[in-house]
Amino acid sequence: MQDLSSVPAERRKGRGAASNAAGRFDLAREEVWDGWDIPEERGSFRTEIREETARSLITYNRSPDLPFDRSINPYRGCEHGCAYCFARPSHAYLGLSPGLDFETILIARPNAPEVLRHELAAARYRVAPIALGTNTDPYQPVERDRGITRACLQTLAAFNHPVAIVTKGALVERDLDILAPMAALGLVRVGVSLTTLDADLARRMEPRAPSPARRLESIRRLTGAGVPVRVMTSPLVPGLTDHELEALLTAARDAGADAASWIMLRLPREVSALWQEWLAEHAPGRAAKVMGLLREMHGGRDYDPRWGKRMRGEGAYARLVGARFRTACRRLGLATDSQPLRCDLFARPPQPGDQLSLL
Repeated sequence: MQDLSSVPAERRKGRGAASNAAGRFDLAREEVWDGWDIPEERGSFRTEIREETARSLITYNRSPDLPFDRSINPYRGCEHGCAYCFARPSHAYLGLSPGLDFETILIARPNAPEVLRHELAAARYRVAPIALGTNTDPYQPVERDRGITRACLQTLAAFNHPVAIVTKGALVERDLDILAPMAALGLVRVGVSLTTLDADLARRMEPRAPSPARRLESIRRLTGAGVPVRVMTSPLVPGLTDHELEALLTAARDAGADAASWIMLRLPREVSALWQEWLAEHAPGRAAKVMGLLREMHGGRDYDPRWGKRMRGEGAYARLVGARFRTACRRLGLATDSQPLRCDLFARPPQPGDQLSLL
C-alpha cells in the first residue's frame, strides 16, 4: 500500500498544499497494488465545482474576540490555495481532505442569494453588520463565472444592510457599481489581506491569489471609488514575513487604505501539519525558527485555540509585534478601529405576496 498523504510535486503544480491526507472524520487514504504491473499515468489536481443547496446562509457566532456576530460564505473551499489557511479543517466536515481537496474540490451555493433574502426579510431578524468571506474568499476565481457573491451583495444592497468584506481577490473591483453606492451610505467596508510584498514568496505561499502588487492596485481602485479599505496584514508569519510589517502598512496606506489590523499565523487542527510540509519544501532554512516562535507564543504548542490568545498569541514576541504595529499605525495615520457601519438604514423591500399599502 502507498500512503496518499504525500503527493508528487509535478501533480500539484500551482497548489498550496503538499498532501491530501484524509480528514479527521475519515479513514486513511491508501492506494492498493492490484498485482498488475501496468503503468498508470496520474494527472494533476484540477478544480472541481460541486453544488450545495443551502438551507440557511447566515452563520452566527458568540466569539468574544471577533468583531462581528454573523457571517455568510457563498462557497466552501478556496482555490487561492493559501498554504496557511485556517479554514482548511472545515473541509473535513464534508468528508474531504483539508489538504489538496480544500483548494481543488469547491462547493458553490447557488441558492445563497434567495436564502439570504428570506432570512433578512424574516420579522424576527435584527440587523447588525454581516461579514462576507470570513471562512473562504468570496472573490476566488470561481466567482467570475458563478456570480453568487455579486448576487448576495445585490440582496444586501436592496435591504440597505451593512456588510464587511474580506478578500484577496481583485474581482472585488467588478462590483464597484454596487459597493460605491453602499459606501456612500456608510454600509460597506472592504478588508484586503496583504501578507507579503515579496512576489516570489506570495506565489509559493498563496499560489492562486493575486500578486501583492495587484492587491495594492485593488486598494487604489476601491478607495478611488469611495469604498473604505482596511489592510489586513494577516497572517503575519513569525520568522518569515513579520519583518515586513511596517513596509506592508506603508504600502497599503500609500494605496489609500485608512485602517489596518493584524493576526498572527494560526495553525488549528490539520493546518499545522500542512504548514510544516510547506515549510520543509519552500523554506527549510526558516522552518525551525518559524515553528519555534509560534510555540513560544502558544505555551509550547503549535496553536492555542483559547479566545483572546488564538489570534495573536502571548509572551514577549507577541507583545513586540503588537507594539510595532501600533507604532507604525500612529506614524502612518492608520486607524485600528474603523467607523461603525450604519444599521439605521435597514429596510425590508416589498416581498412577493405582501399586502399593498393604502397610503
